[in-house]
Amino acid sequence: MPKKLTFLGIETSCDETAAAVIRENDNGTADILSNIVSSQIEEHKKFGGVVPELAARAHLENIEYIIETALKESKIAIEDMDGVAATAGPGLIVCLTVGLNIGKSIAAFSNKPFVGVNHLEGHALSPGLQEKIEFPYLLLLISGGHTQFLIVKDVNEYEQLGTTIDDALGEAFDKTAKMLGLGYPGGPSVEKFAKLGNKDSVKLPEPIINRAGCNLSFAGLKTAVLRESKKINGEDELKYNLAASFQNTINKILYKKTKVAVDMFKEKTKKENLQLIVAGGVAANESIRNNLSNLSKEMNFKTIYPDLKFCGDNAAMIAWAGIQRYKKDLIDNIDVSAKSRWPLDDDAPYMKGPGLKL
Repeated sequence: MPKKLTFLGIETSCDETAAAVIRENDNGTADILSNIVSSQIEEHKKFGGVVPELAARAHLENIEYIIETALKESKIAIEDMDGVAATAGPGLIVCLTVGLNIGKSIAAFSNKPFVGVNHLEGHALSPGLQEKIEFPYLLLLISGGHTQFLIVKDVNEYEQLGTTIDDALGEAFDKTAKMLGLGYPGGPSVEKFAKLGNKDSVKLPEPIINRAGCNLSFAGLKTAVLRESKKINGEDELKYNLAASFQNTINKILYKKTKVAVDMFKEKTKKENLQLIVAGGVAANESIRNNLSNLSKEMNFKTIYPDLKFCGDNAAMIAWAGIQRYKKDLIDNIDVSAKSRWPLDDDAPYMKGPGLKL
């Protein structure tokens, strides 16, 4: 029987300091031996967003304790690990460097293999922590920095079908929350207050909804929210109505664009028993989950979501991606550097900036 691999994972791409120890189990999923996440929400709340220098300082202060806690909880010593994985990008360079450097140091001093993980691949493979997933599958990656439809052909093999041409979905949620004074972090705040409002009260635009394949755009929607927010004059009911209308518009956009992506996936793969993985921080949004689950019933495909604790940034998904890459001999040299931008599909066109033709 082949050995079940055990990895230490480290994640510091933005404002969570995280470490986890993950071991394969017999059914192809993972045993979560520890998964420690230290959030920096309180540090950044007063600024309404992440301040990179503050985030990096908090990582430096917390990282050793978080790793020690993860090791202690797992009851596995470094010398008994099969490897170390740390996020190498994309993300904030000053933050990435903290986790990446300590991960490389641990691997070097303990003479263990090291894997520098793409944070997006961590999200892409994260449902495999709890459920055996078959390739290829369709991925909708929705987070604070990314919004993409991709075909996941295998570990390290991705084809981008569509992406946002401007704001990421999580960014649109955060900026809407800030405009409405709903608090930070934006996504959970908008979702909470949207439940108190009338989703049909404000007509908002659905940019590029009938063109550009499954590419998405949220900048025009955000501008419309800003315009409507100036009519609120401190009235909570109007604020909640606008939050509900914004979230409802997002759901209509995702419904339509996911339909297009599903058809593209079927055309390219000729695979009928489609699995749609919805991953990333925004995948924790209950209304988005319900919306896409309704679409899956309409189009007869299966929708899979990571557990809520694996939607946001965490080190369990990094350790898991490290194990999967290690099994394919995708091991990194100790001099691997942090990358602020690192697409999963290197051949996909960069879809942002003036002059973009759709």
